[in-house]
Amino acid sequence: MKKLEAKEKILSSAEELFIQYGIRSVTMDDVAREASMSKKTLYQYFDNKDGLVSEVALNHFEKETKEFEDIFKEAKDAIHEIIMVSQCLRNHVFRMNPSLLYDMQKYHGKAWDQYLEFKQSTIRGHIERNIERGKKEGFFREEIDARVLSILRVEGVQLLFNGKIFPREEFDFPSVQLQILDHFIHGLLTDKGRKKYEEYMNLETTNHTL
Repeated sequence: MKKLEAKEKILSSAEELFIQYGIRSVTMDDVAREASMSKKTLYQYFDNKDGLVSEVALNHFEKETKEFEDIFKEAKDAIHEIIMVSQCLRNHVFRMNPSLLYDMQKYHGKAWDQYLEFKQSTIRGHIERNIERGKKEGFFREEIDARVLSILRVEGVQLLFNGKIFPREEFDFPSVQLQILDHFIHGLLTDKGRKKYEEYMNLETTNHTL
């Protein structure tokens, strides 16, 4: 196995384990087994778990940034864009073990700093630009402060991971996320935007029914 291929396999294997089980419960032995290699080989690429977590996080954030850039190019308008971004986030967030961010914050400071940078610059920045785009298109209310609303949206997503606020045994994770998203979008819309949003939602419902 070539070095680059081996490293990519380690990163993808570790990422899948972290998403499924959280970070703290996954050992380097687990990662080596998942990647079908010895722990000795694994340590040729990563000196310790902290370094592995940091590179997995950076690799993941780079992929998500590319997804957002592709969405921006593909989206027909601001409403289409925000729906596509939300679908992208749901695809990632719904698979994530709720302990992952807690583990990262408590035990892996470098990776946590990378997450904060990604959250503030990439996610929040994208939402802020989206809101400004929607205002220019007449779909979002002119008086909205894009900076304030982008912070609200980002923190609303992270709020879902707080088990004290939304205990998993009491709340359905996808349903709560959809409720928060729907509330957020309706707070942005003008009458023109509401009609366009309903068009997209009706189209999505039809496609899922077919």
